[in-house]
Amino acid sequence: EDVDIPSRRVLITGATGLLGRAVFKEFRENNWNAVGCGYRRAQPRFEQVNLLDSIAVHDIIHDFQPHVIVHCAAERRPDVVESQPDAASQLNVAASANLAKEAAGVGAFLIYISTDYVFDGTSPPYKETDAPNPLNLYGKTKLEGEKAVLENNEGAAILRIPVLYGEVERLEESAVTVMFDKVQFSNKSANMDHWQQRFPTNVKDVAAVCRQLAEKRMLDPSVKGTFHWSGNEQMTKYEMACAIADAFNLPSSHLRPITDSPVVGALRPRNAQLDCSKLEMLGIGQRTPFRAGIKESLWPFLVDKRWRQTVFH
Repeated sequence: EDVDIPSRRVLITGATGLLGRAVFKEFRENNWNAVGCGYRRAQPRFEQVNLLDSIAVHDIIHDFQPHVIVHCAAERRPDVVESQPDAASQLNVAASANLAKEAAGVGAFLIYISTDYVFDGTSPPYKETDAPNPLNLYGKTKLEGEKAVLENNEGAAILRIPVLYGEVERLEESAVTVMFDKVQFSNKSANMDHWQQRFPTNVKDVAAVCRQLAEKRMLDPSVKGTFHWSGNEQMTKYEMACAIADAFNLPSSHLRPITDSPVVGALRPRNAQLDCSKLEMLGIGQRTPFRAGIKESLWPFLVDKRWRQTVFH
């Protein structure tokens, strides 16, 4: 019998992370030969590659000869970027520039994952052509990464996305799922940001967009440049927390909406909503309703297992 060996090869950086795991799975389940690389958590499932080691990066790309590279690895925690600017710049900018150069060397299509935080949040929704104006160092390093990628590889794609959630290994992996403990422990009142407008986006949907973009590019070399993808439900963290409580039939009266702009940590844009019509016009996109996606992501972390019965039966 002829065994169908997938001939399309994709390399995913940051494959151990929340988005990278979803991207790896999406390509693999759709008949791509996928190799994921990570660093601290890589083995045994993924290749261990330090993206700051240009020789290691060169070697894996030349050995595997990918058609597509999805660059998910980044320092994406704004407060960590502020406290460790040099390390963040190395990963978000220098490593991205090098990856773009290596991708161009083997003719691979590079998708660089960027962020809605390149915008200042004062005049949403933002199209790809709108002028970026990042408020914090995280947004600045990701914007510099975008420029470095396109300077080194004119055929690359930039995919800007907002706050992500999905099937987490730990609740802290996502700024959305991290709220679950505050929701569940209703004996303590919890302050929740009700100022910043967010568009929580499921990593499965971003993964599907990456694959669709890659497949479209295989047929049409003009598919390149900057793109936006996002969920379309606008919510503050307070509203997300209430939706999470509602999805699990949990009380939400202990959650307190805080409507002032936050004073601690890196500055955040008030509303950096992304206009996604460019991808939609290409017939690319997938959106999981927040309530369905969050239930699927969080039910393993329910403290009171009796709730599982009421939620799923």
